[in-house]
Amino acid sequence: MTTWSNQGRTEVGMTLETPAERDDSIVSFDDEPLILVDGDDRELGYLPKAEAHRGAGRLHRAFSLFVFNQAGELLLQQRAAAKRLWPYYWSNSCCSHPRRGEPLDVAVERRLEQELGLRCDLHYLFKFQYQAQYDADGAEHEVCSVFVGRSHDRPRINANEIKAIRYIGVDALDAELAATPERFTPWFRIEWMRLRSEFPQLPASLAAAI
Repeated sequence: MTTWSNQGRTEVGMTLETPAERDDSIVSFDDEPLILVDGDDRELGYLPKAEAHRGAGRLHRAFSLFVFNQAGELLLQQRAAAKRLWPYYWSNSCCSHPRRGEPLDVAVERRLEQELGLRCDLHYLFKFQYQAQYDADGAEHEVCSVFVGRSHDRPRINANEIKAIRYIGVDALDAELAATPERFTPWFRIEWMRLRSEFPQLPASLAAAI
């Protein structure tokens, strides 16, 4: 297992090596308008991001991306310290929201490049609704669309969004989630369970699709 952070690249039993490429641009804003939706993902209106996540949260549109490498390992990110919700938690490759007037297929490509400097074909798998309370003042409440892709390019970390990244095999991730689920974001745990049960051919099937 390899981990890249803002400080460098580490492996179990190894010393710090070459620092990962990083980007310090600001790509998230508290006042950016998110898309409010109903349970069927029909657009109802708009609300600034900070307000949409306040209290128990207002239901809004979101997406999660799962990017595998050629070895079939999943790219995980550790959320940055400045994140209002679930800082330092490990999560899927990338997750965010489309902005007002932005098509979902445009939003997923934008955010993957902004956070990780990657471009790859992304394939829609499913959507689901969930609510997860972080503390008394903030929560996630989303209709979230899940996409999967594959890239062999080296990621570039956006330091404002990500503290560290790592690649991990499917079986090793299953073991980590079973042993220490509290280290991972709640939406990622839900999504990974569905991926493993409903799409057991992943990531091997990506070789044929991409």
